[in-house]
Amino acid sequence: MLYTEIPAQRPVTPLLDGIDHPQQLRQLAPGQLTQVADELRQYILYAAGQSGGHFGANLGVVELTIALHYCFSTPHDRLIWDVGHQAYPHKVLTGRREQLTGIRSRHGLAAFPSREESEFDAFGVGHSSTAISAGLGMALARRYQQNPCEIVAIVGDGAMTAGMAFEAMNDAVAHHADLLVVLNDNDMSISCSTGGFARHLAAIWEKGQSVNISESGEAYIEAHPDWGYNSRLHESATGAADNLFKAIGFDYFGPFDGHDVNQLVQVLNALKKRKGPRLVHVYTKKGKGFAPAEADQIKYHAIGKINAVGSASRAPKYSDIFGEWLCDEAAQDKRLLAITPAMCEGSGMVAFAKQFPERFFDVAIAEQHAVTLAAGMACEGLKPVVAIYSTFLQRGYDQLIHDVALQNLDVTFGIDRAGLVGEDGPTHAGAYDYAYMRTIPNMVIMAPKDENECRQMLHTAYLYNGPAAVRYPRGAGTGVEVQKQLTELEIGRAEIVAVFNPQHEEHISILAFGSRVSVAVTAAEQLAQQHDLAVQVVNMRYVKPLDEAIISQLAEHTALFVTIEEHAVMGGAGSAVNEYLARAQILKPMLNLGLADQFMAQATHEQMLQESGLDAAGIQDAIEKAWLKLVQMV
Repeated sequence: MLYTEIPAQRPVTPLLDGIDHPQQLRQLAPGQLTQVADELRQYILYAAGQSGGHFGANLGVVELTIALHYCFSTPHDRLIWDVGHQAYPHKVLTGRREQLTGIRSRHGLAAFPSREESEFDAFGVGHSSTAISAGLGMALARRYQQNPCEIVAIVGDGAMTAGMAFEAMNDAVAHHADLLVVLNDNDMSISCSTGGFARHLAAIWEKGQSVNISESGEAYIEAHPDWGYNSRLHESATGAADNLFKAIGFDYFGPFDGHDVNQLVQVLNALKKRKGPRLVHVYTKKGKGFAPAEADQIKYHAIGKINAVGSASRAPKYSDIFGEWLCDEAAQDKRLLAITPAMCEGSGMVAFAKQFPERFFDVAIAEQHAVTLAAGMACEGLKPVVAIYSTFLQRGYDQLIHDVALQNLDVTFGIDRAGLVGEDGPTHAGAYDYAYMRTIPNMVIMAPKDENECRQMLHTAYLYNGPAAVRYPRGAGTGVEVQKQLTELEIGRAEIVAVFNPQHEEHISILAFGSRVSVAVTAAEQLAQQHDLAVQVVNMRYVKPLDEAIISQLAEHTALFVTIEEHAVMGGAGSAVNEYLARAQILKPMLNLGLADQFMAQATHEQMLQESGLDAAGIQDAIEKAWLKLVQMV
């Protein structure tokens, strides 16, 4: 069935309602699976409309998910979902059907597979390209334990562009591991798949070959005369005959129609009888069954709640600020090149890609490569800008140290989704970048208080001759006016943004970083009014180099230093302040506010800030308690 609207009422799903465990699915006749698929697709449409969240990829794997649970004895057999954008049908079929409408909400289901959530979630995911490595680890462990089971890694074509996937495949062949890889080929990751691997898959499809599996499990390849024209073909792939997976050493089967559930069951049942590293190639359509998503797969990668209330912020998103700055900077400097690891839309680079196509490089899901690619460009006198999420820059940490910073190369990093990210939960939180960057020599790290300062900091980072990062949060800014004029800021210079009750001799000095500056001012004003305290707020701007001069100056009249950051306290910006005070032998009471030493489950961004004590009320309460304790000690 092809649907055109997201249902507001729960659909009637009699077969699906009887499945609370995959064993109940396996008791159905093969002829009933098509109806299960239609009911599951309707339910995914409904539930995603209620909760918001990932959308297109889940619609695309409905038949594949049914076939996997029908053929394999889960949870004894292990299904490992790479990335996890595609795991909603899996959650529905494994006892979490009625919870799906609350996915990504506080105390609800996690956005991705989670071992803590269900025994059916064999491996926790969120970042791309980990499934084959994890699956191989499980396969080798079960071999060592002499307790074999079927291990299946379901990997998207976008995830296959990462080197980690091929490292794992190479090792699987070396060990002749009993591992089945299902390549879910939909020509998409989040954005369109790019590069030589995408062309290779297109060539396989254009070749028009399929694999028929006999009952004995033997395979043979024959021409598929009615497959039809494949519009995904790139000209350079025409006539390509080699098969990359077979060349590596995998037994290759496919390609198959990923929406033919009965064929998939036949294929998977046959492949269970074979041993060694196997790969089955299926073609699915992202957004399958929902006409708008099939027509615009990028737009429908994820959706918001259809019944959401309240008006959206009119302030621009930080990613939009980045995108506009990128175009403006490039217009006046031909040396600027821009790089993204498959995050063109999310990072605000669509306009740049259209305006400067020859200067735009989407390297696919390959963060390590993105960083070293930038290093190579910088070696030739160009000025690369890498747009990357904080959580994904973690994957390129060695390259950041060894290839960029060690050589003091002129690379600018626009680090998006810094701090807490709300509903996507701990796998996507940017909670550690201050800590992992500030320990690296030659790095400059900036944290803007608002969107205008973000624009000017990006310009400053770009002009700086060396590695520099601007770290900004997800979502909309504060609504300040953004100045079109690009102004270079002084490196390492903070600013005092608010002073309350300055007549008092001793102050509470709040050193705020990035997104926490505006709420720190709100909390400071309340403290000053309610307790007749002298409170001042400093927008620190730089995590590295730290403005040590202003800290020393403030220390002369400061009774309590408070640092605030939307980042882990351990190793963060507050730790940098502590280290300086200790080194300078300035002894002052300290209160470091930030994220605790734990992973935070999904919730709204506002709920997470409140739970962390990083909203205005939480900041005020923490400072009040610290001040009262200090007064009592005196």
